[in-house]
Amino acid sequence: MSLQGAALQTYNNELVKCIEDLCSKRDLLNKQIQQEEAEKEKIQHDISILSEKLSKVNESLSKKLATRNEFDRTISETEAAYMKILESSETLLNVLKRESQILKEPVNQR
Repeated sequence: MSLQGAALQTYNNELVKCIEDLCSKRDLLNKQIQQEEAEKEKIQHDISILSEKLSKVNESLSKKLATRNEFDRTISETEAAYMKILESSETLLNVLKRESQILKEPVNQR
């Protein structure tokens, strides 16, 4: 019977050791889970901050693009008007030169 008792004690010791090993592995895994949950929370916080920044940058960019488009339109219209002024100035100059030539001619040649 003593042999059976010794075997039972050996099984019991191994069983306790296995349970302790499983508990140690579970504790290690639990620490890893807690670390990853903390990292996840930090990343989610960072994502929230970055999303807010992205939203503000997109809003600012949209306003600036609209303003630039307005500048482009104004510049284009101003350049077109300026070209018309140049053309009118050239026409006026040509008319003035022609009239000046006519006025330089003696009255009897006209």
